[in-house]
Amino acid sequence: MFSITLPDGSVREMPQGSTPADVAAAIGPGLAKAAIAARVDGELRDLSRPFTGDAQLALVTSKDEKDALELARHDFAHVMAEAVQHLFPGTQITFGPATEDGFYYDFAPKERPFTEDDLPAIEAEMRRIIAKNEPFVREVWSREQLIETWKRQGETFKAEWAAELPDGEELTIYRQGQWLDMCRGPHMPSTGRLDPQAFKLTRVSGAYWRGDQKNAMLSRVYGTGWLSKKQLDAHLHMLEEAAKRDHRRLGQEMDLFHLQAEAHGSVFWHPKGYMIWRELEAYMRRRLDAGGYAEVKTPQVMDARQWEKSGHWGKYRENMFVIPDEVPNVEDEGPVVSQDADWMALKPMNCPAHVLIFRQGIKSYRDLPIRMAEFGCCHRNEPHGALHGIMRVRQFTQDDAHIFVREDQLVEEVAKFIDLLDAVYQDLGFDRYAIKLALRPEKRFGSEEMWDWSEQSLRDAVAATGRNTDAFGWEELEGEGAFYAPKLEFHLTDAIGRTWQVGTIQTDTVLPERLDASYVGEDGERHRPIMLHRAILGSFERFIGILIEHFAGKLPLWLAPVQAVVATIVSDADDYAGQVVAELRRAGLRVESDLRNEKINYKVREHSLAKVPALLVVGKREAEEGKVAIRRLGEQQQQVVTLAEAVAMLRAEATPPDLR
Repeated sequence: MFSITLPDGSVREMPQGSTPADVAAAIGPGLAKAAIAARVDGELRDLSRPFTGDAQLALVTSKDEKDALELARHDFAHVMAEAVQHLFPGTQITFGPATEDGFYYDFAPKERPFTEDDLPAIEAEMRRIIAKNEPFVREVWSREQLIETWKRQGETFKAEWAAELPDGEELTIYRQGQWLDMCRGPHMPSTGRLDPQAFKLTRVSGAYWRGDQKNAMLSRVYGTGWLSKKQLDAHLHMLEEAAKRDHRRLGQEMDLFHLQAEAHGSVFWHPKGYMIWRELEAYMRRRLDAGGYAEVKTPQVMDARQWEKSGHWGKYRENMFVIPDEVPNVEDEGPVVSQDADWMALKPMNCPAHVLIFRQGIKSYRDLPIRMAEFGCCHRNEPHGALHGIMRVRQFTQDDAHIFVREDQLVEEVAKFIDLLDAVYQDLGFDRYAIKLALRPEKRFGSEEMWDWSEQSLRDAVAATGRNTDAFGWEELEGEGAFYAPKLEFHLTDAIGRTWQVGTIQTDTVLPERLDASYVGEDGERHRPIMLHRAILGSFERFIGILIEHFAGKLPLWLAPVQAVVATIVSDADDYAGQVVAELRRAGLRVESDLRNEKINYKVREHSLAKVPALLVVGKREAEEGKVAIRRLGEQQQQVVTLAEAVAMLRAEATPPDLR
């Protein structure tokens, strides 16, 4: 008999060969019907997988939404793959994982790539398979059995992958009816546990086998999957809203920036877009100055040997742009760069250079903490296919800073940073964010004692601010820390419920050791400082993209590139419009005039499309009375006030939040 301990502490004695499904049935028919999987000693497993000994058991139902969604999306992927192979005989399968909001599967079609015209038929076949309510059955196979089966079925991609699986690993397949796939699982009990109205196939794209452009091109079919039609409808509505808010479209409509192939992954900022940048940078600089940071500027290019010392050359080189340290050959023949060239690299991050500044001169324990900030331009060699507007680029500017502290200062400094970050997010219109602690990864530098201490220090700092609660989404993420340090991640929630990981702070004892940074302690001996890597916005490019989408282009007045436009109804008001513009500019507002011989409704539509926050309409009556009619973006009503009142009102709204 096995002792199975339930979450309430009660223990059930179950015979060998019994399963979590048997425990659910023993508790009651309601739970047996509701259960879809189980956590056995913390591991998510199938309900039908037998216990192998005494265990802690938690039965999973649809109320356990995170687990339930992952299971459903994995199941939808398998159902989709079966549907595709039934509709398009000869199609080979490769991989089909669950994703953050759905699933995808990569296929090798026999005759032609799939298109979005194929999706309705695949969806209909998926619903037929769900209705059959076929059980998901787990089986353990040998490597030879796997390879032989895949070869016999003409699945060359699966056979290749099976041949490379690690020795000693338990190899499993899951079948639903006659269809099967190589899979670690787990799955729900049967296809019928899926809601046939809770999924939608969304698009088709190309994808290289194993992500290598030298390999075969596959057809990737994406879908979104949920637990109910209500959830699906809410998600599709959110996607519609996201499309309306797409920063790439709004950036074009508002004339903020553009991107082009001549500079893959780098942004061409137009005057209006760069005005947003300048306002955001000025705001952040004031916050940093008030927080006791010293701003620095470091080189764009450093010798490869420096990156070797820091550890980035070995861990990060594939994402670095490297440069030969020699004059290129200018002759028509011969290689441009010789094989004897030394190498330098464009910096992908600022931290090693900040350590080199710290090392200039002798530092005392009294000098710490030292807070060193830089709006540092960095380059990372992202694949072309991974680039996305200004959200993911190759050249970006971080709102970066590094704080050098003694051990006894660490918790207080991290807590101060969290308070600063909170103030910035509130000022920028984000009142919801979650805090996650990313713990040690499998491959890492440093001792276990160092990791224990660093992780606990970050926990203590969050606790000191009172934010280690469900209200702040407090969560610990196993294995997601950097190779040199654990980190706190800050995930913003935007206006339509999407989350964005932006801010971060990491404790680091490795880089000061590798680059020989030290200070003189109270005992007169050399000690290593602890280095805190931190950012609030992450990068200006990405954060501005998030701001554009969060506000749907309707930026707060203080951030708007054009804060007001003075538009005339009749030409008789042109001179007065000039006076209004002059008064607003004297008050420090960014204002333009529109004196064109166009109807006022046309002007309203055009400036609304450009997301101008305030349109000041003037005609003959306004000119005679010294007034303006203020029409706010997105509002139908207008407010008629004196020019002095309008100037005072807009000047107050245009004041950045930290200066009010």
